[in-house]
Amino acid sequence: MRRFVIARKALPSREGHSKAGRAMRKRWIGALVLAVAAVAAVAAYAGPVRATPATPPPCFSSETLSKATFGRISLHVQTHDPQFWNAVVQTEGDSDLFVQRVSWNPGVPACSGLTPSSGWHMHPGPSFINVTKGSVTVYRGDDPDCTPHVYTAGTANNSFMEIAGVVHIVRNETDAPAQTIAVQLIPNGADRRMDADDPGNCHFPSP
Repeated sequence: MRRFVIARKALPSREGHSKAGRAMRKRWIGALVLAVAAVAAVAAYAGPVRATPATPPPCFSSETLSKATFGRISLHVQTHDPQFWNAVVQTEGDSDLFVQRVSWNPGVPACSGLTPSSGWHMHPGPSFINVTKGSVTVYRGDDPDCTPHVYTAGTANNSFMEIAGVVHIVRNETDAPAQTIAVQLIPNGADRRMDADDPGNCHFPSP
């Protein structure tokens, strides 16, 4: 760390000292005004930070099939039949439980040339996803390699979880419709979905 030492020359009188102080204050005020102006100019040039919304309907749509509110949950289940299974669910405060039907429709005329996408987003609680039609591809914003994870209805790889707070995107990169059912547990009153800025780790072809 560099240290700057300002050596002041002794002034012959109080009046001279006062004039020097006023001059220094003016220089500092001028520098501050220039700095603020520079920051404002950069902000105006950069523009507002933009989220990455989903492909508009009917290419992509999400429908709430059911919503319920639960109070405090304290659940512990353990069984050995047909295998060892242990489940613990513990919440403090009220929770909202959503059941969502999400659809990607590349075959709709209005979506010609588009890749139906959820847009980059995240959720405030866990989501359990079952692919009920077609295939979807999931990418995570925290994966520098932008690894595609494909899930297909009617196969052993037909389900996945979305972790709370993790930015991700779900795309239908096929020519056939796709659909999922999502069960989401989130804090009561919270937004079920929050759009997120493009994390920059994936470079999808346009559009």
